[in-house]
Amino acid sequence: MNNNNQKKYFGFLARFIIRSPHEWLIVFRMAFRNLRMNKLRTALTTIGIVIGIMSVIVVMAGGAALKNFVVGQVEAFGSDYVQVEVKVPGTGATSLANATGRATGVTITTLKEEDAKAVAKLPNVATWAAGNMDQELVAYKDTTKRAILFGVSPSWPEIDAQSEIEEGAFFSEGENNALNQVAVIGSGVKDSFFGLEDPVGKNIKIKGQSYRVSGVLKNRGTAGFFSFDDAIFIPVNTLNKKLLGINYFQFITFKVADRAKMEQTALDIRAVMDKQHKTTDPDKEDFSVMSATEGMKILDSVFGTINYLLLALTSISLIVGGVGIMNVMYVAVVERTKEIGLRKAVGAKSSSILRQFLFEAIIVTMLGGIIGVILGIGFTYLLNLLLVRAGYLFNFTVPMNSIIIAVLFSILTGVAFGIYPAWKASKLTPLEALRK
Repeated sequence: MNNNNQKKYFGFLARFIIRSPHEWLIVFRMAFRNLRMNKLRTALTTIGIVIGIMSVIVVMAGGAALKNFVVGQVEAFGSDYVQVEVKVPGTGATSLANATGRATGVTITTLKEEDAKAVAKLPNVATWAAGNMDQELVAYKDTTKRAILFGVSPSWPEIDAQSEIEEGAFFSEGENNALNQVAVIGSGVKDSFFGLEDPVGKNIKIKGQSYRVSGVLKNRGTAGFFSFDDAIFIPVNTLNKKLLGINYFQFITFKVADRAKMEQTALDIRAVMDKQHKTTDPDKEDFSVMSATEGMKILDSVFGTINYLLLALTSISLIVGGVGIMNVMYVAVVERTKEIGLRKAVGAKSSSILRQFLFEAIIVTMLGGIIGVILGIGFTYLLNLLLVRAGYLFNFTVPMNSIIIAVLFSILTGVAFGIYPAWKASKLTPLEALRK
């Protein structure tokens, strides 16, 4: 459009809003009547909007459910700890470079028990637990399965509040120091190997070696796609010396005494670790220090970014639906050119024509928005039911802001993609329209 047409275009927008309720009602009835006369076209046009709105609802509900689940798992672990983990020097703790380096075999061997004991001298550190992970074949009688092994310090239940013993007992400090071959099994391991049989005191085979079952953990469920119930806990020294042949840790978790001093304690821990590892340049640190508070902030930031990205992706379907509306409105203008000419010949104003065609676009998108919201809510609860039955404890709820965003999207789509065809229709002169 040139400058003159733009002025006329926006002038119509300003004038057509200020009308009496009676005139609005007449325009609405006419628009609704024309849509009913073309039911198939209206239905097909609406489908694009329905899919777009439904996607917005489901994606935002899924994003909220995933965030709540992950945050719930972190909060259940506790909010009074500081985690020290190994990392590739020169990378960020949460960076892709660090994750890639660790995944491709970069091994950091500098996190030792001496580090934990040095940090434990800080006044606000209540206790600590170190750990490593491994995966091995585990067998009992004729049953064999591959299980995750957690080698942890005996103080682990004080760190992880969800590691509750249902039968027997957790292994002791003496058993850890003596490299005893004892194991605490998850409820899923118990069901797989022992069924209704009491497992405490019996021996299982880990990598061909006998380990006495000292306890069974309460049912815990899954975290993402990892099941704690299928894990086996053994003394970290036993795992390191007898199974892995190493003398270092992957992580050390410190529980703080005063949560109000969490951030200062994290700074103190970093200072002690720098002294232990003789590092003065942060880029050369081979460890990361992260408090529970900092971890929650990172989660909020990550999920916020993910939600915006998913919303942007799902909005593409709304744009596609909007283009469909624009095309249909152009076709409607062409088909009803003579009708427009007759109405203008008997005195209809351009603003009335504009409102009628714009209302048709808005009605289509509003109808698609309502159906999309209903189907989106229904599909969300159905997905939640299926995941719960599959054992994944996601709590899918539809956030109110997702409904508001969906409705606003539907209205804006109707206005944005319907206004230009409506304006083109309103600009037709009676002579021009009747001649076509």
